[in-house]
Amino acid sequence: MSYIVHSIVNVPPDKIDETISIYQNRSKLVDEYEGFVSFGLLQNEKRPSELTVQLVWESKEAYMKWVTSEAFQKVHDLEKNYPDQELASIVPKVQKYRVVAT
Repeated sequence: MSYIVHSIVNVPPDKIDETISIYQNRSKLVDEYEGFVSFGLLQNEKRPSELTVQLVWESKEAYMKWVTSEAFQKVHDLEKNYPDQELASIVPKVQKYRVVAT
């Protein structure tokens, strides 16, 4: 069964489009990682400033290999060094799910 990770961020209303653009132009390093299934950026319909990054993995083990990899560190270093420090300082709420039925 799959493993899904959500990283939820609340961005300032005037930064929504900028944040979406950042993800539309992301590095895509994770896409090439073994066990990676899909990426999605979700926008809450009732609270548009709430964005959720959804990563789907083949397994928890694949995800754990990703988070301990050099590629993961590189992606997150890019985020920390983003020119807009207001966006760079946002700490996501991370939630992890095991898919138990499909």
